[in-house]
Amino acid sequence: MKTQRLSLFLFSALVWAAAPAGAQTLTPDQQAVHVLNRLAFGPKPGDIERVRQIGVERYIDEQLHPETIPMPAALTERLASLAAVNRKAGDVVDQFVDLQKQVRVEDEGAKQKRRLALTAIAMETAEARLLRAIDSPRQLEEVMVDFWYNHFNVFSGKGIDRALVASYERDAIRPYVLGSFRDMLGATAKHPAMLYYLDNNLSTVAGYTPGRVRAALALTPKGKASGLNENFAREIMELHTLGVDGGYTQKDVTELARMLTGWGYDQRTLMLSNQTFRFDLARHDKGVKHWLGREVKSEGLAEGEMALDVLAMHPSTAHHISYKLAQYFVQDEPPPALVERMARMYMASKGDIRSVLRTLFSSQQFMAPEAVGAKFKTPYQFVISAARASGAPVTNIQPLLGTMTQLGMPLYGCLTPDGYKNTQEAWLNPDALTRRITFATALAGGKLPLSKTPAMSAPAAPELDATQLQATLGGAISSRTLSTVAGNAEPLRAAMLLGSPDFMQH
Repeated sequence: MKTQRLSLFLFSALVWAAAPAGAQTLTPDQQAVHVLNRLAFGPKPGDIERVRQIGVERYIDEQLHPETIPMPAALTERLASLAAVNRKAGDVVDQFVDLQKQVRVEDEGAKQKRRLALTAIAMETAEARLLRAIDSPRQLEEVMVDFWYNHFNVFSGKGIDRALVASYERDAIRPYVLGSFRDMLGATAKHPAMLYYLDNNLSTVAGYTPGRVRAALALTPKGKASGLNENFAREIMELHTLGVDGGYTQKDVTELARMLTGWGYDQRTLMLSNQTFRFDLARHDKGVKHWLGREVKSEGLAEGEMALDVLAMHPSTAHHISYKLAQYFVQDEPPPALVERMARMYMASKGDIRSVLRTLFSSQQFMAPEAVGAKFKTPYQFVISAARASGAPVTNIQPLLGTMTQLGMPLYGCLTPDGYKNTQEAWLNPDALTRRITFATALAGGKLPLSKTPAMSAPAAPELDATQLQATLGGAISSRTLSTVAGNAEPLRAAMLLGSPDFMQH
């Protein structure tokens, strides 16, 4: 009951919480905290002091060039030890298919072996993501992985994507998060995880029938042809590029779907030689298409490539991407003038994401006092920022994954292609606040086994030191909250800091 009353109090406080009262510009200390809350998943111990020393501009420049920031040896070593994350996509799929075959004999032992193997793949994939998010000094890179994975979302629970999601993030998302949007659009569009998730591997020209050899090679019923499927084309235009109001018609969706027939993968060659994309001319619609006001003659694979070129450099895409970035980094309803300026940079730089972000981070709107604390953390951001602020070593990610699931945001678990929202409306409610406070209390009290291996039963971590935690968070915690916290007993203070409205916003 006490926790519920506190949750309701915090809910009310969050609704009317505002930016620094009367401030016209941010002080250097406030700027340091702000960039750590937006370009990073919040400060770790010592981060604020480091940004103060090097300056906000240099910090931003470093983060825009993550290749210049050395990775900690311990983190690199741990990431290298995660087999599922480092194996070729074809090898993991080969293992997945082999496990499926074993289960078909209805042997309980085979089913248990399959469950364990799939759990191991999922846990290693999640561990790589969370360890980087918590410990990597290349924080903007990790923030952008979160952003772009949601933009090009693939649900990891669908069939073969259980085996492919690690490769999808590693090969189709991560290399491009600060590079060319066109390159990332192409990489995601050709990855088997996306082609399977949005069913384009099933899409064929109308009337297509596989020959006997092709039919025999179909490894599963789902691998067989089913006619034209528009799922992939619709989401490319509505979600990935132009946006829902991007100026296209249902006819354009159908025509793009025809242009993308034949884009898929062959499971056999994926497993044998790690060939992750295959264009099948036999399944391709060779007719003339009329798309976005232009006539598209039959050119096979080149039709789809041309379409991605056009979509990547369309003004509607520039606006759609700029709006989403500004919404993620500034406010739920971003300033139109900022979005327009970013869109112009997008077009001028030919879709260079780093240039668009530099425009955003150097804007007055990004550093405006009203932008501070204007965003409500998603469950992912809340959990990661708490883990970072605690400074506790993390070797067991299960408590963090469990909390994200309880908060409605399981990692890689968004069913729909639009990905998780990042707005306050999506995540602020009394029940979620209660769960966040429960998590904050457990973390502050050393009750989460973050440093525990599966075979260990000893208590995981000491209680957090409220004074040290307060120093880590610096100006992210308001004087009003600090006054409230100071009036309570020492054992409660760290939990109150992590469960405060100030910490849930950024």
